[in-house]
Amino acid sequence: MNVIDLDEQHLSLYVACLEDWNDEIKEAGRHKAEWYASMKNRGLRVKLALDERGEVGGMIQYLPIEQSFARGTGLYIIPCIWVHGHKQGRGDFQRKGMGTALLQAAEDDARSLGAKGMAAWGLILPFWMRASWFKRHGYRVADRDGIRALVWKPFTTDATAPAWIRRTADIPLEPGKVTVTAFCNGWCPAQNLVFERARRAAGDPSFGDRVVFRTIRTIDHDEFLRWGISDALFVNSKEIRTGPPPSYDRIRKIIARQAEKIKQEG
Repeated sequence: MNVIDLDEQHLSLYVACLEDWNDEIKEAGRHKAEWYASMKNRGLRVKLALDERGEVGGMIQYLPIEQSFARGTGLYIIPCIWVHGHKQGRGDFQRKGMGTALLQAAEDDARSLGAKGMAAWGLILPFWMRASWFKRHGYRVADRDGIRALVWKPFTTDATAPAWIRRTADIPLEPGKVTVTAFCNGWCPAQNLVFERARRAAGDPSFGDRVVFRTIRTIDHDEFLRWGISDALFVNSKEIRTGPPPSYDRIRKIIARQAEKIKQEG
């Protein structure tokens, strides 16, 4: 196994989160590529894990916490660590130590850059980005938000724990319309997929002028801080669960129900 820094040769594979075989990645648009182009100048670091054949099987991305969805000082944070585990496409690379090797390489790199610690987020349920996996590698919980845990590992004695940045503003609605509000940061293709499906669904010609689609780009950190929301989908004031990504038909049906109410009221 070999862990390398991201290079031009592997850039398109990284942008596709190693799932270049997956049509849904294409549906998610170019948001991840645009996010990378912006964030690489703000401290983003990416490493890839290669097996003995030179095949890429895993990736990790980490950046200064000051540029992220959490509050902290002098830390780096991991938005994503992913070892390809599907039988389709590249095949299953999990349970071979790639994740551990990537995490160690990122920690070593962050230390060399003067970081006081490393943070990450994880789910308390046994799904993707499991908080329990980070705990096995010496991380401890710093903050909780529902099923999301913010975990961290201090490198220095004067390191301070991170905290979630929580929602700070209500979603403004357009009177007499169905207001579809989509927050898009760009770092996660799954969330980018939700954004693109919502945009298409809201633009269905059958809704006429009863539906308004609002885009909020949180790659601008000040814009993120204004709302305290990185990626999310709201239909009127109701937040729609985006993990796993709902289908286009599911999103359209939610919008259609609200549009029908407006039609009947009018």
